[in-house]
Amino acid sequence: MRRTAASFLAVLVVAAGCSESGGSAQEVPGVTDGEVVVGTHMPLTGPAAAGYSKIAPATEAYFDFVNANGGVNGRKITYKVKDDGYNPATTQQVVRELVLQDKVFAILNGLGTPTHSGVLDFLKTNRVPDLFVASGSRSWNQAEKYPGTFGFNPDYTVEGKILGTYVKENLAGKKVCFLGQDDDFGQDSLAGLEKVVGAVAAKQTYVTSNPNVAPQMGALKAAACEVVVLATIPGFTALSIGTAAKIGFKPQFVVSNVGADPTTVGEALGDASPLLEGVVSANYLPINTDTANPWIQLFTRVNNEYNGGAEFDNNVVYGMAVAYLFVQSLLAAGKDLTRDGLVAAVEKNGFSGPGLVPARFSGQDHSGYGGEQLTKVEGGKAVYFGTAYTTDDGDGAVQPYTGQPATPPQNGIPAA
Repeated sequence: MRRTAASFLAVLVVAAGCSESGGSAQEVPGVTDGEVVVGTHMPLTGPAAAGYSKIAPATEAYFDFVNANGGVNGRKITYKVKDDGYNPATTQQVVRELVLQDKVFAILNGLGTPTHSGVLDFLKTNRVPDLFVASGSRSWNQAEKYPGTFGFNPDYTVEGKILGTYVKENLAGKKVCFLGQDDDFGQDSLAGLEKVVGAVAAKQTYVTSNPNVAPQMGALKAAACEVVVLATIPGFTALSIGTAAKIGFKPQFVVSNVGADPTTVGEALGDASPLLEGVVSANYLPINTDTANPWIQLFTRVNNEYNGGAEFDNNVVYGMAVAYLFVQSLLAAGKDLTRDGLVAAVEKNGFSGPGLVPARFSGQDHSGYGGEQLTKVEGGKAVYFGTAYTTDDGDGAVQPYTGQPATPPQNGIPAA
């Protein structure tokens, strides 16, 4: 059954055999003695740009920090970021450009469930490592079918189960409803929620091309929903909460991590940002406002020095956490950098970093972080409460996780 890194290596060996230029070793795309080139697709514009457009610059800032300190095994990291506007057709176009024209070594942190799903087969066919997808879809965890693809976020079913556990334990007896994005994001989140709380009383969906959720919120109000779980990107979190307030609908909102950053959602709400008070969500990385956290101190310093002092929110934290893990992966792959070596290094795992729970990478599991801790907005800031939890995307129990997160190295850069 174990085909993952081994099968990835096999197709690379076949590809290398197609070249007979003096019998010399095949050059690795995007890799020289002094540089490694990676690429991504991001919604720098469009319906998901709010907040998410800050991720890639933060990732690049951490790479610039590492480059200024000698790079990884003597190689500087070049990060090519292309805007796809959160449009799947554009995603396919820009990813083809990155692979076929820019000759990137790997795709890193491509964002979006509907967008990235459409490039999985292309990346597999071209044997391009596809690391740490910025989405919690279970599609990234198909080690047999897509041996080069790995997630980063806790998958949405895992998150749904953890949010559902909060609802079951703290809001028992209340009518629970759901609004989610009309794709795997919403479907997987709902599946996880219903594994814990049972069938929801009412459910609605939205599409990102239509910024009017009045019909959906009206239907949930008419159903007398007391708890509304949102699987929404930030702009639609703001639309949902703002629209509910306008029609006098005041449920307890419980929101997916990907759409719950208070800075991003608060800016979208504007003067109505106090509506976020009391919103429950979950997270798996240090929170941007926890200035005593050593990871936040490191990322703040990098942000100030290499990201132009951009507004420091949880999207910046996320982007730098991705970059840190990628640097660890490059180091683990060794000086003789190859695509199959990178995939094997990620499968070997053993990484430690800013995450509150461990990443689940193995030969059979290509999902990302394995759990989250609950948060609540208090005084305009998200704060952790309770304990972290881990679970799976099946019928496994939601269990407390008591391990302690790592602290960053003194120089802020992982060691081999």
